[in-house]
Amino acid sequence: MRRGICCAGVLALTVWTASAQTGDAPTTFEVASVKPAAPIVGGMIRVRMAGGPGQPDPGQINYSNVTLKNVLMNAYNVKGYQISGPSWLESERYDIVAKVPKGATKEQFQLMLQNLLAERFKLKLHRESKELPIYALVVGKNGVKMKETPKEDPAADGAGAPPAPSAAGFSAGEPRIRMGKDGMPQMPPGGGRGAMMMMGNGGKMRMQANKQKVTQIAEMLGNQLGRPVVDQTGLTADYDFTLEYAPDDSMRGPAGMPPPGPPPDGGGGGGALSSSEGGGPSLMAALQEQLGLKLEPKKGPIDLLVIDTMEKVPTEN
Repeated sequence: MRRGICCAGVLALTVWTASAQTGDAPTTFEVASVKPAAPIVGGMIRVRMAGGPGQPDPGQINYSNVTLKNVLMNAYNVKGYQISGPSWLESERYDIVAKVPKGATKEQFQLMLQNLLAERFKLKLHRESKELPIYALVVGKNGVKMKETPKEDPAADGAGAPPAPSAAGFSAGEPRIRMGKDGMPQMPPGGGRGAMMMMGNGGKMRMQANKQKVTQIAEMLGNQLGRPVVDQTGLTADYDFTLEYAPDDSMRGPAGMPPPGPPPDGGGGGGALSSSEGGGPSLMAALQEQLGLKLEPKKGPIDLLVIDTMEKVPTEN
């Protein structure tokens, strides 16, 4: 300012654990600076998670205004709704700069993040599985309303695509954001094919996408709603669309802003289709009206990372 399911709606999300390291493989950053981020000014915030293996700057990470939930998601390769811990994990923000050893793999990098959290924030956690609410994404009764992406020359496919998002959902780069005449941030020029952005301003939200699979839409919806969303549409094409809605108290804000609790069981129907207090359609209503998709509430087992202990103030650099 995010994947298979049986017909009964059972979902198992697996927590990824860094593989054991042997020999001389690095397990810690060469140098790391961790400090609380500066206070937010003007009500606007920009979260940056740049660098590391596979990124333009693999030798250094530069995280600014990140929450510890953001870092945990990258360190353990999990979704936000798979992390159970104190509320301040989503409100306290930090700046982290660290030097990554040359040649470090993605798995080694994730282990470095895990060790950083353990050393600087005294993190201790355990894993468990719980039966929790999830959503199934299905086609609405009036059919799909999204437009399929036009076919293009394969040689040009992917040109101008933005950097791949990190596990926490943020672009590794820093594209220049411009405001449209309606006061909403606009997708950067050249963001084109293979891009999806979530933008918001003044109580309005806009999800804009080009050449996206429905599975990717489900993933973004899961981030917004704070619970798994599993694609059961059977749709396999690429789609272009714009989804506009007003957020409500059942949603998690972009960039890891502190979320309220998830909606109650059965929140996929009835009142969920009403307009929100901001005057625009709710997310549930907008999905059906604008995209022809619907969310159905279900339950399934979800693997969780449970935070046993973690300190809010990091140890000194």
